[in-house]
Amino acid sequence: MEMLTIKSWKERLESEKAYDLISELFEKIEKSKLNAYITLNKEDALKKAEDFDRGKLKGRLAGIPIGVKDCITTKNLRTTCASKILYNYIPPFDAHVVERIKEEGAIIVGKTNMDEFAMGTTTETSYFGVVRNPYDLNRVAGGSSGGSGAVVGREAVLALGSDTGGSIRCPASFCGVFGLKPTYGFVSRYGLIPYANSLEQIGPMASCVEDLIALFEVIAGKDNRDSTNAGKEFKFERKDRKLRIGIVKEMTADDKVMDKFYEVVEQVKSKHHVGEVEMPSFKYALAAYYIIAMSEASSNLARYDGVRYGYALDKLDSWNRYFSKVRAEGFGKEVKRRIMLGSYALSAGYYGKYYLKALKVRTLVKNDFARAFNEFDLLISPTMPALPFKIGELADPLTMYKMDVNTVPINLAGLPALSIPIGFVKGLPVGMQVIGNYFDENTILNFALEVEQLLN
Repeated sequence: MEMLTIKSWKERLESEKAYDLISELFEKIEKSKLNAYITLNKEDALKKAEDFDRGKLKGRLAGIPIGVKDCITTKNLRTTCASKILYNYIPPFDAHVVERIKEEGAIIVGKTNMDEFAMGTTTETSYFGVVRNPYDLNRVAGGSSGGSGAVVGREAVLALGSDTGGSIRCPASFCGVFGLKPTYGFVSRYGLIPYANSLEQIGPMASCVEDLIALFEVIAGKDNRDSTNAGKEFKFERKDRKLRIGIVKEMTADDKVMDKFYEVVEQVKSKHHVGEVEMPSFKYALAAYYIIAMSEASSNLARYDGVRYGYALDKLDSWNRYFSKVRAEGFGKEVKRRIMLGSYALSAGYYGKYYLKALKVRTLVKNDFARAFNEFDLLISPTMPALPFKIGELADPLTMYKMDVNTVPINLAGLPALSIPIGFVKGLPVGMQVIGNYFDENTILNFALEVEQLLN
């Protein structure tokens, strides 16, 4: 399936008007069965296209259409987190990453669909319905970021997602695009509506490595409004060197996915040294991740009370009843489940048994990664343990949580990781996950360029 790239879009802009191209894009989205968008930014996008045609829109991304995940704040454009509780929320400010892409002339097409408050692996928890996989409309496109579906479906050139436990890499793998979860702190989280503050990062999604690099260079950088921001800019440097690459033994997948993964590994061996690495702590990582994520979610989502913003009821008879009813009606089943489990893990008598233990496991995971990077430059694994699921197939929450087994250790450690499309099994995309050391996105992206050329 041929996707749009910055290069192909710019070539079209040389002979066609941006207004006509953007109009054509909206026509496609409005007829689409993918459900990749929640809110379209049609009026403003067409105005920006007119500005481009008049020579008024400048920058590295001038005239390029981009989808923005619906948990990233956009001034005067509805931002719902795919939840009923924020159904009518229109923010008064832009997120840092939105400011940056606007400064570089990007045209925001709309807000892409997602799992409610980014809690899910399939977008089936969205109040606005599931995003369908462009390769098979009966299957999910992955979650929680739905922007991958927009990129594959030619409904955007680029997309911004967020990744708390694999929410960029999972849909990138399931849809056959490139998705980068940057080092924690590389991209400002200012304006990202929080799910789990210590785990999440905003990152780029694109159909080729070159486009991914272009978007990452724009969004990474200093922002004093985010206390977790590292204050580093990113500039890609092309380097050609032999790498030491470690296959993580604990990160596995079903046989079909593993066969495709090792096919590519054999080709990589022609240039690089490839070995295996063991991560003993990983057997506890998934459980620790969900305790930490749910605990932070229960704290973050306490602000949704029906008074300050979002969903509200007409009558206020008792504050306690009002607060409970707003949250009962406004939140979906999965969000309520995670709030309750997180509140339980943080409660008196259980804080030490669950939350503190999970933090200790997090330290063990970091230590395992540190040891691995003493021996290897990059680590690799399948991104997802299975092919894209049929819609409705993951009815059991625990089965859904287990699908994150290969992605969550990276978030616990705060490391960068990229999902690279490496081919198809039964007509469905498969992704390879490439993990790098802190702020070593350059090595990951150089390797990704090699694999992209290798697989043509």
